[in-house]
Amino acid sequence: MSNEEKKRPTFQDVLKARSVIASYLPRTPLYRYPSLCQLLGCEVYVKHENHQPVGAFKVRGGINLVSQLSEEERRRGVITASTGNHGQSVAYAARLFGVEATIVVPEGANPGKVESMRGLGAHIIFHGRDFDEAREHCEALVAERGYRYIHAGNEPLLIAGVATETVEILEDQPDLEVIIVPVGGGSGAAGACIVAKAINPAIQVIGVQAEKAPAAHRSWKERRLVEDKMGTAAEGLATRTAFALPQSILWDLLDDFVLVSEEEIYRAIVLYLEKTHNLAEGAGAAPLAAALKMRDRLQGRKVALVLSGGNLSLERLRVALS
Repeated sequence: MSNEEKKRPTFQDVLKARSVIASYLPRTPLYRYPSLCQLLGCEVYVKHENHQPVGAFKVRGGINLVSQLSEEERRRGVITASTGNHGQSVAYAARLFGVEATIVVPEGANPGKVESMRGLGAHIIFHGRDFDEAREHCEALVAERGYRYIHAGNEPLLIAGVATETVEILEDQPDLEVIIVPVGGGSGAAGACIVAKAINPAIQVIGVQAEKAPAAHRSWKERRLVEDKMGTAAEGLATRTAFALPQSILWDLLDDFVLVSEEEIYRAIVLYLEKTHNLAEGAGAAPLAAALKMRDRLQGRKVALVLSGGNLSLERLRVALS
């Protein structure tokens, strides 16, 4: 068994994470929208992680991890690479626990997310065209300056933290049959799999990624880590490489994995705005896009869609509405 396999978080780790983050984060709602039920032909519930204090689910993982750093790691400070939501998560948790945070972001990063990270006290470094170029620079800085590196996917405490959203989903609707979750690095989908399969192995967990950034999808299908193109505007799905720890979990536990186009994502953003009066970013809208694509398969079933974040830039909103 590899080191990654040995570090795989368990359902017990998720329950421990839940007790850790309960003092710092509100429970997010799971709402049923009749208009979406009618549109999809099934009973559909939306998990509103866009209601988190930083507007996205990843803050759960950030708090779980940073709260458990050693004194020595806290003194060194933390660094990570992010297109935005993971960085906001680390910045939020670092401020909460008095730790210095540095976030490396791509040069074209969402300005609203960058402003949020700065407002939370993080030091921002711009580098590279996309997430993976930012990540490579971040890893060079770790070697040079000795920070505690927080990888966006290969962190058991991050996965256990974000998995708590699925515990809440199944407490609110124990008889769900399908959970659809977006995949960038895969921590959210891996966490959903760990919880759903521990509670009821019959629940289907379906991942969704952008056609223009299919590395995680290809890695899942081929059962090996691959690199691929990265051309999606959905920051939360914008990875060129797959991550070992989440993939090892997805290979064993994920039931299906679908790809959606940019047009399908934009349509889902508009539908969320129209039908639920919620702003969804691209990754957050992807599960609805996937559900529309798989409408025939979902007929009459009980389905949860993870609206993972709502940090959509005005520029992207204009594109969606046009």
